[in-house]
Amino acid sequence: MARLHDIVIDCARPAATARFWAAALDGYAVAPYDDAELARLRAQGIDGPENDPTVLVEPEAGGPRLWCQLVPEPKRGKNRLHLDLASPAPQTEIDRLTALGATVLARHEDHWVLADPEGNEFCLFPTRS
Repeated sequence: MARLHDIVIDCARPAATARFWAAALDGYAVAPYDDAELARLRAQGIDGPENDPTVLVEPEAGGPRLWCQLVPEPKRGKNRLHLDLASPAPQTEIDRLTALGATVLARHEDHWVLADPEGNEFCLFPTRS
């Protein structure tokens, strides 16, 4: 039986997108670059982490990893898959996420639809008791 390993986010700016999601999600951080990883990038002609075509966002304690992956084509249309987030204080969370670069796209009766800085949709639900 398969299990969820990674979630991949296609984007034009992987490093910036990774920083957004690392800041947006509790317990996630952009994976550090050690000397060996920097050397690997340089060997591929990549100047450094800001130009890395695949940037990893890791959870502190379990859960799926996020890979922000460079793609040449722009986003077109609605995502076929998106993340659902939950918060006990949704308006405070919306304020925090929009300060990070998210955009509120719609308000529904039980949730909000937002987009990350690349235009990838995600939803925010109030935490249910």
